[in-house]
Amino acid sequence: MDPLLVITNSDAGTADEENLGAALAVLRERASVEVAATSNPGELDGVLHRAGSRRIVVAGGDGSLHAVLSALHRRRQLERTVLGLLPLGTGNDFARGVDVPLDPEEAARVVLDGTPRPMDLVVDEVGEIVVNSVHVGAGAEASRRGASLKERFGKIAYPVGALLTAVDPAVVRVRVEIDGEVVCDLDRPVLMVAVGNGPSVGGGTHLTPEADPEDGQVDVLISRSTGPLARVLYALRLGFATHHHREDVTYLRGRRVSVSGGPFWCSADGEIYGPERQRTWHVEPGAYQMVLP
Repeated sequence: MDPLLVITNSDAGTADEENLGAALAVLRERASVEVAATSNPGELDGVLHRAGSRRIVVAGGDGSLHAVLSALHRRRQLERTVLGLLPLGTGNDFARGVDVPLDPEEAARVVLDGTPRPMDLVVDEVGEIVVNSVHVGAGAEASRRGASLKERFGKIAYPVGALLTAVDPAVVRVRVEIDGEVVCDLDRPVLMVAVGNGPSVGGGTHLTPEADPEDGQVDVLISRSTGPLARVLYALRLGFATHHHREDVTYLRGRRVSVSGGPFWCSADGEIYGPERQRTWHVEPGAYQMVLP
């Protein structure tokens, strides 16, 4: 087995340390393992600089995976990268979408025995990446509120944020183009737009339930469920992952998505930015490889 470089978050709590310890015990049975804890982009860049030929294992959630892939993309090292994943975050949505076990010891066994498979990456016009999903409108507002509640509520922060947003949503007017075709214009308000590389967000909510990070496309959901009753019915069907079949929801696939108008906020893998007037994302198929079951 090739030597492993496990990258962790310096700010992880006691429970994460216990789970990490269990995973490391499994890895060390068959491989040489170095653990590097990072807390900022500078430290992460330094760790990657001395990674050499070792296989990189990300120990964390979607945010940690986003940080490592973003750094590798910036360093132009993605094409030759094979990543392992120990899902130790709050939501672990990307892991859920690619069937990486959430149990740390089982995930470690996948790192040792799994098969590298090519994964798509979503990149915007300024070079920022999206690993799992990016939202505009209510999805971004839910993430903003969930992030502010994370310290207080822990793993239920994002469902609480989503509930608060359902009561007081951020309705926006945007134009959405998919592969050059306008599929939504400024004349109608929308509840949310989601661009999904993976199917779930917020710890298992299947917002773009048919998305697959290996198919070379993103799934695009546009919800026009802006009225009080429509929002309730949309939320109910969201819980059963059938919301994308509603008449006031558009669900399409493509390789390039542009959103303009607003202003609007974005939430990309839980990272909030904005307000924006325009953003364009495109798919880079098979941009890196990940060890999967």
